[in-house]
Amino acid sequence: MRIPPPAAPAPQRRPRLSAFVCARNEEAELADCLRNLRFADEIVVLLDRSTDGSAAIAERLADRVIEGEFPLEGPRRAAALAACSGDWVLEIDADERVTPALAAEIRAIAAAPARADWYLVPVDNFIGGRRVRHGWGGSFGTSAVARLYRPGAKSWGEERVHPGARLQGRSGGRLQGRIEHFVDRDISAVIRRLDRYTLLRAADLQRGGGARHGLASHAFRGLRRFWKCYVTRRGYREGEWGVLIALMAALYPLLSELRARIEAAEPADPRPAPGAADASALAAPLRAAARLPVPAAPRPAARRAGQGRAAA
Repeated sequence: MRIPPPAAPAPQRRPRLSAFVCARNEEAELADCLRNLRFADEIVVLLDRSTDGSAAIAERLADRVIEGEFPLEGPRRAAALAACSGDWVLEIDADERVTPALAAEIRAIAAAPARADWYLVPVDNFIGGRRVRHGWGGSFGTSAVARLYRPGAKSWGEERVHPGARLQGRSGGRLQGRIEHFVDRDISAVIRRLDRYTLLRAADLQRGGGARHGLASHAFRGLRRFWKCYVTRRGYREGEWGVLIALMAALYPLLSELRARIEAAEPADPRPAPGAADASALAAPLRAAARLPVPAAPRPAARRAGQGRAAA
């Protein structure tokens, strides 16, 4: 009796890597960002109320595009993550770039048997063309973030400014390669960022999204933040930029509380807004924020992008 040879084992499927980007009116950054992610097996772009050319760029360079209205950053990122089909997920913002060394490191991790559920990725922050590595904190920048993870390992809160991330499973530690984060172009953009962040944080405070403290408490907290950024995190090594970054981090909680109090108490200005570029156009008036719930995001429109990624 002839015994047939044993059947060859089925080839194992290679783990896939997804990368996602959430963007709103980022046509100046999006194309370069997506080209930088070509090493991923799948690129997902979520567009939140974009009115510029971001959609056309995403259709050309991404594998999957989602469009919708996502008032809060946490649910926005969660929706993008849910659209990813990979075994590993890389989370990138439009103003960030993955260095070649980091791309190679991520590909090696994704291809090997999983030994962890998430990894911290170091970040180099740039203002204009200058790398500012030290002193970041207080929602204005970070030196490392959990950006490579398996689905289910990361979730987000519902704060309006940089919601807190919750991580589950095994940590793989800190990678060697870096993300390059182009924070702002100049000092004017840094100051506008403080204006925008305090506006959104004040809206959170009006809705009860965070502990309320007295002004003296916030002033003392600001001093601690300045010391932490400038001394503990060695912001002094960055010269004048280190002073500015520490000052922004220190002022953030106090200005947010002041805006929440003043906007809630003062009568509305009857004059028309000076223009769409005004910072107040970024959110509903804080008085309304105290009364109205956050509108539910409609079901996003998801679709495959064109015929696949374009070559350029």
